[in-house]
Amino acid sequence: MVIAAHPDDAEFGPAGTAARWIDQGSTGWLVCCTSGDQGGEDPEADPFELAAVREAEQRAAAGVIGYAGVTFLHQPDGALVNDLVLREMLVREIRTFMPDAVLATDPETLFYRGGGVNHADHRAAGLAAVDAVYPAARNPMAFRSLARAGLAAHRVRRLYLFWSDRSDAWVDITTTLDRKLAALGEHRSQIHDAEALAARITSWAAEEGAAVGVPAAEALRVVVIDDDEDEGPAHVGEALPGAQED
Repeated sequence: MVIAAHPDDAEFGPAGTAARWIDQGSTGWLVCCTSGDQGGEDPEADPFELAAVREAEQRAAAGVIGYAGVTFLHQPDGALVNDLVLREMLVREIRTFMPDAVLATDPETLFYRGGGVNHADHRAAGLAAVDAVYPAARNPMAFRSLARAGLAAHRVRRLYLFWSDRSDAWVDITTTLDRKLAALGEHRSQIHDAEALAARITSWAAEEGAAVGVPAAEALRVVVIDDDEDEGPAHVGEALPGAQED
């Protein structure tokens, strides 16, 4: 399960990883906390119309990556907060889909090492995802109305945090970089120079790939919550620090 603040965050983030894991047999689900209704440059634009456009773009992009589905939580764009309402929504999604792994924005990244500020919505979505995974989703007494509705506690085994300055694992996306770029291209309302963006994303992927000796990679910060080998793998296609994938 990928949890993101806005439509297109997942494509700018771990889309290559998601596509590779899906290709290798995983089932993926995408959760967007907002519908990106502030993602425009015209203050007179109708935010509801923009949200509809961006949801359609995100569904198309999700189809390119291969997710089984997308959920929009319709929280306020630009004003996302890690509160009980958002956490309950995320716990509902986790208990419904029952993922082994959740990918979310690293909430500890405030200033990027190379410059820039991480959007407040990104940080809120990341922290809400972490709090929903642990302890809420696995605690049978948390949000008991969900349990009464048939959604039992679920234990996520791994967190993979993207846009992190503390990455410690890399995934080879050489075979799925084209899908990542194609999925990004579906966000036409947001992308004004598709060729320049594709070149930039390809360059970033090459830089990360150089860390593990592959043509293209995505970097993630891994948080192991449960490590019971008898339960089978919580993920596929992961590269250990400095090591090339099998």
